[in-house]
Amino acid sequence: MPCAPLLPVFSSYVLSFVYIGIYWNNHHHMLHAVQHVSGPILWANLHLLFWLSLFPFVTGWMGENHFAPVPAALYGFVLLMAGIAYTILQGAIIASQGEQSLLAKAVGSDLKGKLSIVLYAVAVPSAFLGLRIAEALYVLVALMWLVPDRRIERLLSDRQM
Repeated sequence: MPCAPLLPVFSSYVLSFVYIGIYWNNHHHMLHAVQHVSGPILWANLHLLFWLSLFPFVTGWMGENHFAPVPAALYGFVLLMAGIAYTILQGAIIASQGEQSLLAKAVGSDLKGKLSIVLYAVAVPSAFLGLRIAEALYVLVALMWLVPDRRIERLLSDRQM
């Protein structure tokens, strides 16, 4: 099959595109809940942007190397750090807006966010032990977040009524 060598490159691209879409949508919803922006929020947002900016690099490296363990582990590390950065941004917004803020009420204990970070942390060493496990965990987390987080959207629409 002449296209077979391109399959890892294309599949890594699609997975990363899905992740960028997930971050884009959830970041958009989260920022709608912000009443004012502070310095810590701006720095936390920049921190998230840094990790997201690494997606093209690790995506290309992983795809070109057909999901070899080191590139796959680095891909997972970047996903892990982006997840942590998103959590830090969320925390900075809640710290600035208060525990009674719209965002604080919407995210609650953020079980899905915490579970994502744990799954990424498991996936990184799994890339060396069982590459398919790491790949499955990356896809599982993406599937968990595929539908944008509706908690913020619901609270915003309730507030406008």
